[in-house]
Amino acid sequence: MSRKISIALVLVVLAAFVGFAAWKVLLAPSDLPPDGFARGNGRIEADLVDISTRLAGRVAEIAVREGDLVQAGDVLAVMDTAELAAQRLKAQAAVASAEAAVAVAQASVAQAKAKLALSQSELSRAESLSARDVVSQANLDISRTQVQVDDAGLEAAMAGVIAKQRGVDAENANLRGIESSIADSTLYAPQSGRVLYRLAQPGEVLGGGGKVLTLVSLGDIYMEFFLPASAAPRVLLGDEARIIVDVMPDIAVPAVVSFIAPQAQFTPKQVETVAERESLMFRIRVRIPQDLVAGHLAQVKTGVRGMAWVRLAGPDGTVLDWPTGLTPPLVSVLPAPIDGAAPGTKP
Repeated sequence: MSRKISIALVLVVLAAFVGFAAWKVLLAPSDLPPDGFARGNGRIEADLVDISTRLAGRVAEIAVREGDLVQAGDVLAVMDTAELAAQRLKAQAAVASAEAAVAVAQASVAQAKAKLALSQSELSRAESLSARDVVSQANLDISRTQVQVDDAGLEAAMAGVIAKQRGVDAENANLRGIESSIADSTLYAPQSGRVLYRLAQPGEVLGGGGKVLTLVSLGDIYMEFFLPASAAPRVLLGDEARIIVDVMPDIAVPAVVSFIAPQAQFTPKQVETVAERESLMFRIRVRIPQDLVAGHLAQVKTGVRGMAWVRLAGPDGTVLDWPTGLTPPLVSVLPAPIDGAAPGTKP
């Protein structure tokens, strides 16, 4: 009796397995994309921008916190400039001293001109008297030599003015360098972004190039995914694309193909595809238009996972229309956030 029950159980299990296999093959919906389309898993990404000091110094103030949204030109941090301010005062004094030296040199030129004019007048008088044999030839030669000496003195004085002026230029250049260092001590946001990491605190001393903050740049929001070698050559730069994030499966975000790897590579382990993986894949990047991102800066956060869709060109270059569900809504009615991140979460 027990043997019959065991055989019956085996038959039931076998029938269930065969039925499930038949349902998967014949009745279950296919996970493959429609003909003429391809897709791949990825996540919303953006470039990271390090905000660093140009010179060594102490952090005086940090004006932002992690998670804050900043616009291009916003003040992010200020370095202590007390030492630079003292150097600027010293440089300003050096400039004033150099300018005073120029004034002294110019006065010397005026004095040399007057002396030359006097010696030339005396030479003219000596030549007149020598013609009447009133002045000896020796005195006439002395007058001529004095004119030559005074003329050389004038040239030296004029050269001295030029040298002193170059000194003023050098001191001004030093002053401008110090003022540039003071200006660089205020760190501004180079573009719109979100503060990802605050790497220093007020009072800390950093070396030249020390990192203060790390921003997630919102100037270029994209998703990268991988396509097999059979599909990637049918995708072209500038083609339309769609991004659907996991938390908003009913919203198709418009995008544009901005990068196609020129060389195939082995599939990275972290990439998961619905279809069976091929050994070689091409990396594809689709970029969300900047105007769409600009309208949703407060909601955009990176790291949200989703899927990117692209259309594959046919042999004659034709492409199919986007199917239902992949036609993006108007930008004005696109719900926020476009990446589906929960409010208050960090990038």
